[in-house]
Amino acid sequence: MTTVDSNKYYVFYDGECGFCNFWVHWILKKDVKDNFLFASLQSDFGQQFLKERNLELKNLNTLYLWKPNAYYLQKSHAVFKIAGIIGGFYKLLSAFHYLPTWLTDFFYDRVAENRKKLASQACEIPTPEERKKFVD
Repeated sequence: MTTVDSNKYYVFYDGECGFCNFWVHWILKKDVKDNFLFASLQSDFGQQFLKERNLELKNLNTLYLWKPNAYYLQKSHAVFKIAGIIGGFYKLLSAFHYLPTWLTDFFYDRVAENRKKLASQACEIPTPEERKKFVD
């Protein structure tokens, strides 16, 4: 069993998707305040997260952001919250959470459907320091 740090935000993503991995590494580079930990949805920890919330275990098109003992967000609202946590210029993106979810998730779903066409399947290798931020 993985110990959960309630001070961190957990990003759950499709670990077999080059596009998703690109964005995970982008967050890693921008996470100067050390707020995030990462787990693929395919991992034991990711599957446990999904099971505990009665979420679909095989749907890997969804990004989740989990703050233990507080909330979890998915799809576009997870993206907007991540931008807000990173801060700086990116905090401006968090304002989009005021738009209707059906609208922002519509665009999120279009990108998710085409994500494997948008980036190569090659993944950047995390540094030893970055590897510490991956759960499971």
